[in-house]
Amino acid sequence: MDYGKFKYEAAQKEKEARRNQANTILKEVRFRLKIEAHDYTTKLKRAEGFLKAGDKVKAMILFRGREQSRPEQGVRLLRKFAEDVAEFGTVESNPTIDGRNMVMVVAPLKSKSEAKQEQNAVRDAQRADKKQAARDAKSESAATPAE
Repeated sequence: MDYGKFKYEAAQKEKEARRNQANTILKEVRFRLKIEAHDYTTKLKRAEGFLKAGDKVKAMILFRGREQSRPEQGVRLLRKFAEDVAEFGTVESNPTIDGRNMVMVVAPLKSKSEAKQEQNAVRDAQRADKKQAARDAKSESAATPAE
């Protein structure tokens, strides 16, 4: 066996392992207690994107002034958030009060490495489609005679 070929294949395996390496990151989504519907959906979509990518999401509600005397409203908002993202993740830690903040952590259903492999597969399929389309266009232009 050729040593150069062996080193090349080992380097390719190492490169592929690095590409599929997964670091789960804790992303944060902050709410206020009095959040409008549109703002809530925007934050919800952002959190869904994080969960699809395989990252954990830390949902945080910031309390100000008299809002601190109504933690049950914060729990209600976080429960609603948990129900809305249930198809992408599960609640890892229930709502807890931390000073002026209420925090809940949602873990993704798919692991980071699975999400990354799926993303790589989609990207590779798109590249293959583009290459095939370019080949088809090139063969069509070569087949038609120039006038």
